[in-house]
Amino acid sequence: MNIKVFSSLEKIFPDTTLAGKGLDSFLMLKNERLSFQIGVENCVDCSVKVSAEGDLAGFTEFYEIKEVPVELAKYEDSDDYYIDRGPGMYPDVLVPLSGELSLSSNRVKGIWAEINPGEAVCGTKELIILIGDEKVSLTVDVIDAVLPEQEMIYTNWYHSDCLCDYYGVEAMSDEYWRINKNFISTAVKHGVNCILTPLFTPPLDTQIGGERTTVQLVGVKENEDSWSFDLSLLEKWVDLCLDCGIKYFEMSHFFTQWGALHAPKIMAAGINGDKKRIFGWDTPTDSPEYDKFLTLFGKSLCSFIENRGLTDKVFFHISDEPSQEHMEVYEKRAGIIKKVFGKYPVIDALSDYEFYSRGYVDIPVPNEGSIESFAGKVPSLWTYCCCGQHKDYLPNRFIAMPSLRCRIFGLPAYRYNLSGFLQWGYNFYNTQYSLCRINPFECTDAGCAFPSGDAFTVYPAPDGSSYPSIRLKVFYEGLQDLRALKLLESYTGREKVLELIGDISFRNYPHSESEFFKIRNKVYELIRKNAGNK
Repeated sequence: MNIKVFSSLEKIFPDTTLAGKGLDSFLMLKNERLSFQIGVENCVDCSVKVSAEGDLAGFTEFYEIKEVPVELAKYEDSDDYYIDRGPGMYPDVLVPLSGELSLSSNRVKGIWAEINPGEAVCGTKELIILIGDEKVSLTVDVIDAVLPEQEMIYTNWYHSDCLCDYYGVEAMSDEYWRINKNFISTAVKHGVNCILTPLFTPPLDTQIGGERTTVQLVGVKENEDSWSFDLSLLEKWVDLCLDCGIKYFEMSHFFTQWGALHAPKIMAAGINGDKKRIFGWDTPTDSPEYDKFLTLFGKSLCSFIENRGLTDKVFFHISDEPSQEHMEVYEKRAGIIKKVFGKYPVIDALSDYEFYSRGYVDIPVPNEGSIESFAGKVPSLWTYCCCGQHKDYLPNRFIAMPSLRCRIFGLPAYRYNLSGFLQWGYNFYNTQYSLCRINPFECTDAGCAFPSGDAFTVYPAPDGSSYPSIRLKVFYEGLQDLRALKLLESYTGREKVLELIGDISFRNYPHSESEFFKIRNKVYELIRKNAGNK
């Protein structure tokens, strides 16, 4: 049996060979989560047990790395910083390892390991990994310093309707809440602290005239010339999210995507008790009836927010990704939202600075490639990435990208002093425009619409829990890198940290693992030195 230890940044393919010497030591901070991988190559088919001994055994979890199909690996105009294998099977799913691990002859099997001691240990510690009758010994130097809490707001759009569809459960049923708690807990564990909240079914990625499964939290009842609102399900959602560790709530969009031309789908109980759609694709953006509805609903929602003590924890949306052609419409819709929810910040993904300069949004969220137009001009600077950030070496998390391109985010995030980050696909299990539902274990590119991995970072487990992806773990390591830089800043000041990371930006950063770890290990050593001086 041939065994080799890799960093978290390698991608282990079954048809590779394990050559050379693997890693045998790691650095980490006391409350950091350290991930690494183990490649196992065997000459016969067999099953083996995987376990750990030593100082860190009780803090170590193992996952089996499984492959998923990648059909659309990248767009034709993508840059060259991808894994050059084209379509095929790629490692991505991390399934918690229990029982025995099956090995196939002359094929490499990948194991993901994660050490999470909290603040329980410090100093040089030993970890012995046992795979069948073989042993691998590692030393882990746990530095006596603690990462600060994550300051950056991170939202990865959450699609509870996709969970209803995949698991075949009814929205708001007991099973719905159980599954959502599992998926939200996984998100929080990996740095998500803000959640897209479906006041009404979010009007995102939906074909004009089409519908997504209703997951509306706001109960609406029609009266003769008005409406009344029941926010008990919204309260249940808020309680569940707070229990999971969510700190901020991003209210779903009040107008459709790409231009704010229509109202979202809103269901209501009629005077006779019948459930019906009262607004949607047939509601024009300038509908006086919808403006009246928003004004009345706003009073109820604002009162709820204040009563729950969430005044500084909420964000509102108008429409996702408007462009110049939508400026006039967006301006009018911004007016009604500011009139109704003026004390709360409006935030939208948009990359045209004029929307912000005209005062239509409080917090613009430009894509990574457009951030220079906003840097230094916006008090609270956010950024986002999606399928559009597939070239110019911009950080992203497609399956066919090197893991470093995902993890590197933490360094430019520090340079730009980001207040927030948005990505649209935590668990989107539909094709583009939600025309069809997909099985994410069989289709990873939303029906050949987006490069594989753009639409989700978790996989639905059979028991209603979620399997993390390699990309989810690696991006979290990038968030830890950002926190480590913040810790170092507390010792040395920001200018010294900027000198250390050099001219790194979203377009310019090390593409080699060794160059990246030179920077990261320097950060560790400076933290060790300065923590000892305090």
